Amino acid sequence: MAERFELAKDYTINRVINGCWQLSEGHSLETKLDMKDVMKAFYMLADKGFTTFDCADIYTGTEEFLGEFLTELKTGSTLSPHDIQVHTKYVPDINLLREVDYSYTEKIIDRSLKRQKRDVLDLVQFHWWDYNVPGYVETAGDLLKLKEKGKIRNIGVTNFDTKHLAELVDAGIPVVSCQSQYSVFDRRPEKELLDYCKSKGISLLCYGTLSGGMIAEKWIGQTSIQPETRSHVKYFQVIEDTLGWDDYQELLLLLQGIANKHSVKVSQIATKYILNQQGVGASIIGVRNSRHVDSNAQIFTFELDKSDMDEIKQFLDKYPIVEGEPFELERTIGSKYRNIMKMNLNEE
Repeated sequence: MAERFELAKDYTINRVINGCWQLSEGHSLETKLDMKDVMKAFYMLADKGFTTFDCADIYTGTEEFLGEFLTELKTGSTLSPHDIQVHTKYVPDINLLREVDYSYTEKIIDRSLKRQKRDVLDLVQFHWWDYNVPGYVETAGDLLKLKEKGKIRNIGVTNFDTKHLAELVDAGIPVVSCQSQYSVFDRRPEKELLDYCKSKGISLLCYGTLSGGMIAEKWIGQTSIQPETRSHVKYFQVIEDTLGWDDYQELLLLLQGIANKHSVKVSQIATKYILNQQGVGASIIGVRNSRHVDSNAQIFTFELDKSDMDEIKQFLDKYPIVEGEPFELERTIGSKYRNIMKMNLNEE
């Protein structure tokens, strides 16, 4: 059964959210996705109760694809578009930040509504590339005006650090969620963000929990990896700066031992470990094909006991956490983490 929780008043979502970053143009470095099979996966997930989807204005093609899915649902399923939750993002291009105003923001929100074929956006997650450029508090205020206008149901943020999230909260923005990278490799939210979010009733929605598929049995015993996606490039950097390759292999073996005990997979153990952290609302797991649908459903067929949680934590605590707050290195000019970011994808 797909677990759910109340993200905001009268608004419930899945604890495992179907992620769409992998479907965006340019994500895969090699293979082309079979979008017909992806559509089949969407139906399978929704029928199993996984009805919450995460996309973005800058994930080229994903909002339109979800719009098609919602249109088809009207005729081809027992579910209706009202049974589906679609979370999108608002990510103004880095070179436009100084020019962002209410009319620009409304134009992008209207475009998302049109692409998704929706009357209201369930959750808009706001991102700001450069805190040195003023305007993020005012822009969040503009999203609040659009919420009051009935175009947005809920406001969240994505890739905000604790200090700047607190600025929005202190300005009276009703932030319900914070999307952040969080996995057994990347534990930056454990420094401050998790505790802050918990204290303010903000749910952490975690991406990268499976690190682009690098938390899987198929990598056990491998001596290196040939990146197949932008996700692989990104998480390989995180492994380099935390565990290193040999101890990454050790962690996979540890997770495999716990997985065998529960008759599940390594990926399901890693996901459950993150979902069990206090303050975490949901984990976002990418959908690339219909083969992995049953795997998502299995996450809720078992529970990790205290000894499992302790064993993983004790292993991880021996290693450094990536430097800085969540997304800090990704914002730092000259950082290898920043160098793989695409920051100008919203231009029409």
